[in-house]
Amino acid sequence: MHVLLTGHKGFIGRHLHRALEERGDDVLGVDYERQHSDALDFFRYDGGGYDLAIHCAAVVGGRASIDGSPLGVATNLALDSWYFRWLVRTGTPRAVYFSSSAAYPVALQQPGEIHRLAESDIDLDNPSLPDATYGLAKVTGERLARYAEAEGCRVHVLRPMSGYGEDQADCYPFPAFIRRAKERQDPFEIWGDGGSTRDWVHVDDLVGATFAAVDQDATGPINIGWGRATSFDELAGLVTTTAGYRPELKHLPTAPQGVHHRVCDPTRMLDVYQPRITLEEGITRAMAGR
Repeated sequence: MHVLLTGHKGFIGRHLHRALEERGDDVLGVDYERQHSDALDFFRYDGGGYDLAIHCAAVVGGRASIDGSPLGVATNLALDSWYFRWLVRTGTPRAVYFSSSAAYPVALQQPGEIHRLAESDIDLDNPSLPDATYGLAKVTGERLARYAEAEGCRVHVLRPMSGYGEDQADCYPFPAFIRRAKERQDPFEIWGDGGSTRDWVHVDDLVGATFAAVDQDATGPINIGWGRATSFDELAGLVTTTAGYRPELKHLPTAPQGVHHRVCDPTRMLDVYQPRITLEEGITRAMAGR
């Protein structure tokens, strides 16, 4: 296939780019705010001719960026709107839109009993408050995807949980924990109270689930995750045990920490894809530097 991949230099985009080329696809990669490869200019002026478009380009950068730069993150509204306009204008037949677990209502992710987020928890006709401007942009993007489908473009909407991998920038929690463990830091710093939970999914499974959704023409938005709740204290215990030491945990309650629980119901994903890389294996890979 002739594939357009936006955000191909980013974390998920790099892995998708490599996997697409390994499949034998012809890939054009564009990014945001890169010289001679700006996604906004591309969407305005390109004439199309692609079999598939995959949109990963987004302004993000971990919790500190989401909380500390809301207007910068809101640039995603422009990226996404121009993407969907481009899809319709060029008649691109099939597309992938990476939404996010941040699109889910924050009211469902509070302390107390864990609510496993199901795709139906987002009502695009009457959405509840998502997580910051990043989540707001993703909810808006999902609505735009629906309009693009009405114009004839098949759009696969994916909602990844907490993606991670060995080559992720350490402004994200998983690689930051790996770095601290490799340095055998003691005390071991954790943003927040340590009790917040996340649903960790390896980037290889993000790629595998994306291909499965496209190849099997899966309908509707699809969560990508394990449905396994792991607290930040538990994650610290796993990475430091793998590193061979047991430090004191130092909680930083005033640091950005986001919602309390973010764990998915993976039922819809499991109809098309079974994740393969457990969190323990992912930690082992990262500690080994693979």
